Amino acid sequence: MEILTTIAQCRDHRLSDRAAGRRVALVPTMGFLHEGHLELVRRAREVADSVWVSIFVNPTQFGPHEDFESYPRELKKDAELLAHEGVDIVFAPTTEEIYPRDPIVQIGFSGLERKLCGTDRPTHFAGVGLVVSQLFNVIQPDRGIFGQKDAQQVLLIRRLANELHFPVEIIVVPTVRESDGLAMSSRNAYLTPQERTAASTIYATVCKARDAIEAGEVCGEAVRRILITGIRSEELLELQYAECVDVETLERTEMISGSVLLAVAVRVGKSRLIDNVTVTPSATAEGTT
Repeated sequence: MEILTTIAQCRDHRLSDRAAGRRVALVPTMGFLHEGHLELVRRAREVADSVWVSIFVNPTQFGPHEDFESYPRELKKDAELLAHEGVDIVFAPTTEEIYPRDPIVQIGFSGLERKLCGTDRPTHFAGVGLVVSQLFNVIQPDRGIFGQKDAQQVLLIRRLANELHFPVEIIVVPTVRESDGLAMSSRNAYLTPQERTAASTIYATVCKARDAIEAGEVCGEAVRRILITGIRSEELLELQYAECVDVETLERTEMISGSVLLAVAVRVGKSRLIDNVTVTPSATAEGTT
């Protein structure tokens, strides 16, 4: 495994891969890797000849007073984990390599970036769109591997790749969870034991709302009430949003007639955690009242 730190190195190695006919899969990360990231790496190995992982804590996706400075960084440990998984290339640039000056280019998504997580983090997805565009341009992967936990991000990156004509296939891997259902996240490391116990309520609540739809509930507001009530039942959880939305437009769903995204965001101590599931009601459930 090689660790690259410059754009020039990446381009040289990518030329070698292309000359050898090797398909490249990219797993973009901010490091501090956990089993969820490693599952993305394993999926990348299944669909490509050469697996690249980027490790870059991207400042443009952090807002004021967020945890950019304190975000955990453990490059040595991350590299050991990736070497064990058979990764070929790690791209770990400095901030100055990616942003030699303050960027003036902005990526917008016609309002989709201001829904759900974008309500409280209005600049977040613009920063994600910018850095993913940079990675796609520099590395030119054949496939990009992303996790379903970040459902809104996945939707926007799919649109980004399609509308900017990046020749990359976006592959989405199901959310990897702890034994009690909590979605794996680097920010789980911030949780105290009490907060960690409380956080298990998040997935349990989303599952309760999913089960209601599968049992025939078609009222979006009723489903949202299940989400809100479940999260607020745990005093250590501070609700940011709980929504039942269309999977493509992220518009709030009033009557459920097709696939919906159940999405929540909560604060638990110093951590901001998100989770979601996609639900497609059965034909029989859609016809019930």
